[in-house]
Amino acid sequence: MKLAKAEKTNAARLLDGLGIAYELRPYEVDLDDLSAPSVARKIGLPAEQVFKTLLTQANTGEHLFAVVPGDAELDPKKLATAAGVKKIELASLKEVEPLTGYLRGAVTVLAAKKPFPAFADDTLELHDIISVSAGMRGLQLLIDPQAYLRATGATLHDLTRGTA
Repeated sequence: MKLAKAEKTNAARLLDGLGIAYELRPYEVDLDDLSAPSVARKIGLPAEQVFKTLLTQANTGEHLFAVVPGDAELDPKKLATAAGVKKIELASLKEVEPLTGYLRGAVTVLAAKKPFPAFADDTLELHDIISVSAGMRGLQLLIDPQAYLRATGATLHDLTRGTA
């Protein structure tokens, strides 16, 4: 698949509106491997700096975003604790696009269709720059972690099981 143009996405327009600096970094999409470690290699960052955004659902029916490092796995129990609910599971793939407005491999908290509460792994603060999806496959946003937290309103918490 060809390289995405560094076009403005809704996520980038949201950051522009907030006066937050960022860099758009395009990469070649491989539909057989949309994993964060693969994206990290393509954009030249370590996987722990490339954060993936997962849509989850609580036992209450509420949806939540979990933002975790590309080299780690979400621990649903830790997210449930952070959110104050009993149980969390990943949302079904068929729900992702209708609820977020984004395809699998392009989900971001920024400018999502519905403003679900967001929780980010606390390792996010360890980096000068992090990368998240810009809202389309083939395009990542590089952004200061504090600016990302300001733009998303995400709550920091230990959310991972460790490296995958």
